[in-house]
Amino acid sequence: MTSAAIILCYPWGMLTLPIYQIDAFAERPFCGNPAAVCPLPEWLDDATLQAIAAENNLSETAFYVREGAHHRLRWFTPTLEVDLCGHATLAAASVLLESDGEVIFETRSGRLTATRRGPLLTMDFPVISFFTIPPPAEMLTCLGSPVEAFFSITSVHGAKYYMAVFSRADEVAALQPDTVKMGRELNANVIATAPGVDGADFVSRFFGPASGVPEDPVTGSAHCTLAPYWAQRLGKTRLLGRQISRRGGEVGCEVVGDRVRLTGQCVRYLEGTIRVPAVDGR
Repeated sequence: MTSAAIILCYPWGMLTLPIYQIDAFAERPFCGNPAAVCPLPEWLDDATLQAIAAENNLSETAFYVREGAHHRLRWFTPTLEVDLCGHATLAAASVLLESDGEVIFETRSGRLTATRRGPLLTMDFPVISFFTIPPPAEMLTCLGSPVEAFFSITSVHGAKYYMAVFSRADEVAALQPDTVKMGRELNANVIATAPGVDGADFVSRFFGPASGVPEDPVTGSAHCTLAPYWAQRLGKTRLLGRQISRRGGEVGCEVVGDRVRLTGQCVRYLEGTIRVPAVDGR
């Protein structure tokens, strides 16, 4: 297990910090979901963390600080901090685990673990519950397509979360939702899903405009709802999910009680440093 959390202070009041850009849930570069990972020796103020995430302009930036034997992990979109993020956790684990082993993260969603076995990384996450509701008319207008079933999801932060189930994968692929209205007027994020094709048990897309992400390429946290839903519907606990965004990616899923194990690979695309203003005399 390695960590390159190094801060240097330049005389003109700038800190230089390590940064990695990782394609998560990807077997090769330019697919999966890119996340930034910034190891820190100690926490910077929240405004600086948010500014770094906005500057990175990726769906998530993960920051972690070592605390004893574990690591404190936080995730920021370009506009806000979230309570749970799958792909950025996978990315952070890939930085910390360069060989087989386990890392433990303390987070706003409790303790999360990640293990590496060869090229595969597996995370242990909580199930995010869901319940059936009638689809709001305004949401159907935003989606622009009739749904088979509609669910409200336990929120992982302030936005409303929904899951829309469609009959066929091609219906999900063809969606062109009004994400501006979805985010600004309805304060909502939506998982769209359907039965799988070509070896996948289910397909999905995730629209997160209320969190500053119009469409996320591969969304680990969404599979905390997708996996238990499709496990119940298909009568199996091990599943393969395929997110059919433009970049695309696959997520191995296993439902174990009130937990979901999510498995994927990571590719390191970029490694370097960033410079941010020093504060508190550092």
